[in-house]
Amino acid sequence: MSAKQTLVLPGYANSGPGHWQTRWEALDPTFVRVAMPDWERPVCDDWCDALDRAISASGPQPVRIAAHSLGCLTAVVWAARHYSDRAASKVAGALLVAVPDPHGAEFPADANGYEHVPMEPLPFPTIVVASSDDPYGGVAFAERCAKAWGSRFIDIGPRGHINAESGLGDWPEGLAWLASLES
Repeated sequence: MSAKQTLVLPGYANSGPGHWQTRWEALDPTFVRVAMPDWERPVCDDWCDALDRAISASGPQPVRIAAHSLGCLTAVVWAARHYSDRAASKVAGALLVAVPDPHGAEFPADANGYEHVPMEPLPFPTIVVASSDDPYGGVAFAERCAKAWGSRFIDIGPRGHINAESGLGDWPEGLAWLASLES
C-alpha cells in the first residue's frame, strides 16, 4: 500500500467495526481517522475545523481523503471555506462515498450547518460513488453534485448506504478508486 496518508472521514455516528473505512484502517496504518468533536450532533463548522487541523498536522506528502456520507459534505464545505494555497499542496484527492442530501427526508435532524451544499468545482481530484438505493441520498443528487464538483461519478448499483450493511468487506474496488486519485 502507499505511504501517502489517507484521512478517513466517517459520517454521522462514526463508522463501526464492519464498515469499509474501519477495515481499511486495519489493513494500512497510513489510514488515519479524523476525530470529530461530536459524532451524534455534528456541527458543520466544528467538523470542518477538525478536518482542517488534521490536514495541517499531516506529514509533508499530500493526503488523500476517504469520506463517507456526512464526511463527504464536510470535505466539500471544507474545500469551499478553508482551501488555500497552503492546502493546495496538502490534498491529493478525495473519494466521496454515499453523499447525503441535506434536504432529504432521512438526513439526520441533529446535523447542523449542512443545508447549503457548495456546487462549484473542487480544487482537487475527486470521485463520487453512489448507490441506486441509498436512503440518504439518491443517484440523481449524487450525480448532480459530481457534475458541479468536477468529480468522476460511479454508480455501484443497489448497495444501500454503502456502509457495513452493504456487505462490501474490505471493498477492493473502493481502494482502487482511491489509489487512482494519485495518478
